[in-house]
Amino acid sequence: MREERIVSALRKAFGLAMILAGIASAAMQLAKGSASASSVQASGDIVQAADSPRIENAKLETQAAGASLEATIREIAGTADKAEWVGYHVDEVAGERGVCCDNNWNDGNCGTCRLEKENAGASGTTHADGNVKLEGTRQLIVLFRLEGKQVAKIRVASDGCTLDAGGLPFIWLTGVKAPESVALLATYVRGADFEGRGEHKIGHGALTAIALHADASADDVRAHVAFALSVSHETGALEEMIRMAHDDTSSHVRGQALFWLAQKAGKEAVGTITAAIDNDPDTDVKKKAVFALSQLPKDEGVPKLIEVAQTNHNREVRKQAMFWLGQSNDPRALQFFEKVLTQ
Repeated sequence: MREERIVSALRKAFGLAMILAGIASAAMQLAKGSASASSVQASGDIVQAADSPRIENAKLETQAAGASLEATIREIAGTADKAEWVGYHVDEVAGERGVCCDNNWNDGNCGTCRLEKENAGASGTTHADGNVKLEGTRQLIVLFRLEGKQVAKIRVASDGCTLDAGGLPFIWLTGVKAPESVALLATYVRGADFEGRGEHKIGHGALTAIALHADASADDVRAHVAFALSVSHETGALEEMIRMAHDDTSSHVRGQALFWLAQKAGKEAVGTITAAIDNDPDTDVKKKAVFALSQLPKDEGVPKLIEVAQTNHNREVRKQAMFWLGQSNDPRALQFFEKVLTQ
């Protein structure tokens, strides 16, 4: 699945100090304010707080996130000697996918996500009969498991899931803003948290959650990811850059991935860049892909630019190719212009 590929390619790429510093800086700018008071709701077999998913087998409490999500989580964690869960929801990226902890679909719904079941990691699923919600706003549930006065695990689920908390306390936060959620999650994508605790622990869950946020701040983080991958020598980094250039929901992220792909060069990169010029639905992304061609070694880039200038059906794309050919100072570009002018 898409989220699993993101994680496998980035586990070590995000260990780069310069990228971590950039993400930490973005997180600090996005997070602000202080925590607010809570109200308690008694638990039942299945309970549902206002604006929450279905929650069962839990001692449920609802609380406003207040002015600062990070401060609220920190305050709750500071009193969590024993295990408990905290959750909230934000808008989820569109797509034919649900995030279901047990990969258990039932009449178009996710089924029960057993939070305390060992190894019950979140998994992306595509519903075979087409009943996945494709229109309107879908919600992503972000879950923090607290224990020993710290965050021990981060997980995600779609809003169609019933959450089984295994009898533990569960605090549902209301009024969470997506940029603050991204900022908070980004603080867990760090070397110690991300690389040292296994793929089903903090860093894995945080990065998966960021990838599923339908918010521009998540796009910014993923744009940093594209650069991190471009300087990584890890197996799978190039493959993930290609996936981002082709499939990411953000045109900005696709453009960044194309630019950094050009710096890596290679046959795979050239193929992805030219495919974007031919097939990406966004003209701005096509133009960025043309620029990416201009960044390739001349023996690879110039012939491709000439081909685009001659054959592409998009006038803006052809103009862009002509412009970068003019900047190349390459004899083949000059010959091409002479041919055009004499016809």
